[in-house]
Amino acid sequence: MHLDVTELRDFYYRSALGRAAQRVVRDDLLALWPEAKGQTVAGYGFAVPLLRPYLGQARRVIGLMPGPQGVMPWPAGQPNVSLLCEETLWPISTGFVDKLVVMHGLETSEHPAALLEECWRVLGPGGRAVFVVPNRAGLWSRTDATPFGYGRPYTMGQLEQVLRRHGFAIERGHSTLYQPPSTRRLWRRIGGAMEAAGRRMPALAAGGVLMVEACKQVASPTRAGLAEAVRRPVSILDGLPAPAGRAAAP
Repeated sequence: MHLDVTELRDFYYRSALGRAAQRVVRDDLLALWPEAKGQTVAGYGFAVPLLRPYLGQARRVIGLMPGPQGVMPWPAGQPNVSLLCEETLWPISTGFVDKLVVMHGLETSEHPAALLEECWRVLGPGGRAVFVVPNRAGLWSRTDATPFGYGRPYTMGQLEQVLRRHGFAIERGHSTLYQPPSTRRLWRRIGGAMEAAGRRMPALAAGGVLMVEACKQVASPTRAGLAEAVRRPVSILDGLPAPAGRAAAP
């Protein structure tokens, strides 16, 4: 099930916990993609909190929000780039997108296979996507106090497997958001230290969110007639007279 866009907006923009989560995940995205100069960057689900750093440099930024969730204008105080779309039918030409971010989209989708096919379609050859989903082993997927407590959480192996099945090549992946999903002031004060400790010792404390970067994999084209040409090679001696003392082949 999709959360309502107003709930997502209130979490990420009007709560201390949501602003902290937004900062952590956005910083991790920037570590993967420090720039997008001249490129088209799209976000699906509720990925717009992560896209702001690209507004000033990308050729185009698009915020796609599914119908069951609803849409809100974004960014505030600037020309709107967000739009409402069908979950598996986006108003974007095939191969148009260079970079795609999916957050609060895959785990809540009723048609995840068709959604991944649409993600693959809109990416250009070699285009890259980052999928942000709740970690099944993390604390954030075990409470409905945050948007990461809704939908189907994944393990890293499950997420990578489903992406490969739909034509993506896995580039890299990690977990993040090691601070607990608590609004208590103590946890908010030490949240940064917990993120740093979690990155140094990821096996000891599973992050609440998985981030996987994947690349659109396109099969190498084949030339028509190439196999037939190989089966019937042309000899460089064809048509030359036979050497003296040897009869020409009939």
